[in-house]
Amino acid sequence: MGNPKAFLTVPRKEAGYRPIHDRIHDFGEVEQTLNTRDRQEQASRCMDCGVPFCHWACPLGNKDPEWNDALYRGEWEKAYKLLKKTNPFPEFTGRICPALCEKACVLYLTTGEAVTNRENECAIVERAYLEGYVTIEHPERNGKRVAVIGSGPAGLAAAQALNYMGYEVTVFEKNEAAGGLLRYGIPNFKLNKKIIDRRISVMEQEGVKFVYGAAVKIENGKLKIENDLCDYDAYIIATGTPTARDLDIPGRELKGVHLALELLSQQNRVLAGMEFSKEERITAKGKDVLVIGGGDTGSDCIGTAHRQGAKSVTQIEIMPKPPVGHNPATPWPNWPVILKTTSSHEEGCTRRWNINTLEFLSAATVPDGFPVGKDAAPDHVAGVRVQPIDWKPNPAGGRPIMVEAGEPEVIKADLVLLAMGFLKPQHPEYPENVFVCGDAASGASLVVRAIASGLDTAKRVHAFLATQS
Repeated sequence: MGNPKAFLTVPRKEAGYRPIHDRIHDFGEVEQTLNTRDRQEQASRCMDCGVPFCHWACPLGNKDPEWNDALYRGEWEKAYKLLKKTNPFPEFTGRICPALCEKACVLYLTTGEAVTNRENECAIVERAYLEGYVTIEHPERNGKRVAVIGSGPAGLAAAQALNYMGYEVTVFEKNEAAGGLLRYGIPNFKLNKKIIDRRISVMEQEGVKFVYGAAVKIENGKLKIENDLCDYDAYIIATGTPTARDLDIPGRELKGVHLALELLSQQNRVLAGMEFSKEERITAKGKDVLVIGGGDTGSDCIGTAHRQGAKSVTQIEIMPKPPVGHNPATPWPNWPVILKTTSSHEEGCTRRWNINTLEFLSAATVPDGFPVGKDAAPDHVAGVRVQPIDWKPNPAGGRPIMVEAGEPEVIKADLVLLAMGFLKPQHPEYPENVFVCGDAASGASLVVRAIASGLDTAKRVHAFLATQS
């Protein structure tokens, strides 16, 4: 702890975002960076607490006080080596992690101004790439093979860990490139895909093989990988949560109603150079957009809609509006459920809570006098009937009861995006050499938890194969 009084004299300083009028015209990363002096000064705020809750809160067990101290002293290589011990992909978490460590930081709990751990982490790994601290390792092989099915954060973490243990690892991915939701779910303005490509290049140089467009089937309790002649000593299923939660209400068949990932993945592919026909293309250009769902995926839809040229964007959420700043209902050590305003929200969005969606309407079924375009097709969405609701305690316990709290109304919308989360996958019984990790095992969660699950699964595979002849 180089400066024991910095937390008293140095206020929290975030890098912030590019100006709105600039960033909404491209898909470049919106977050800025601090200069070296300011970044090291921010690292000095870490108090090296006697009981550092950041360790406990981070699924990876990152040693924030240790690498913050090294960063403050200008020992960038040491900081990276300390960070790498627990986090294989700080370039991902440094950009998109909600920073569980910061909500557990003693400074946050006492002053509301946590150490900027996430930004510090990103600065460390970017300096590591810049100055060559990210080196290529060539592990000694042990003669055993492992197949990883799925190249999202969990699969990548498992693959890298097993590769370092000496296994020959092949990652099978159904899409045309690696990354899972990192590539096809998270917009480029939050995570530039060159960041993923850079890490995949390192993994390939270290011996991990990637096979794209891979079809995997389950036959008689065994995994079958088409066009692959190798037998593997173990298999890891890291296929994420591919099934989004849908909304089965009247009008769902109308054109213009899409699952969020249909928009997000297509836009990322467009940016990667893929072309789509006019009929296939999902775009918000010139449209009134309604996003149903108040989480991060909904926020990503808002930012994407702005960059595509939306006329207006509205976001509705069925749950109540969280408190601002502090929520007495979720005290430490719970995750603080408070109002979150993202960079996408700042770009312009009407936000409403306690709204239930009843029906998707076409130009033919909207109320008389409702404004619709003169060229509105009869099979295309033109509005959405919603109703204000409230939540009452359930006398039997459990989930609160939804009750009506106002008259139904119609929201104008010619593009509707469903961002209501994902369904937990159901798996058959697998042979003992098949392991499931990440969201495929737990249901949709955070990237940092997926990485942690991948690392834990790699250890379980290693322990299992150690017992096999």
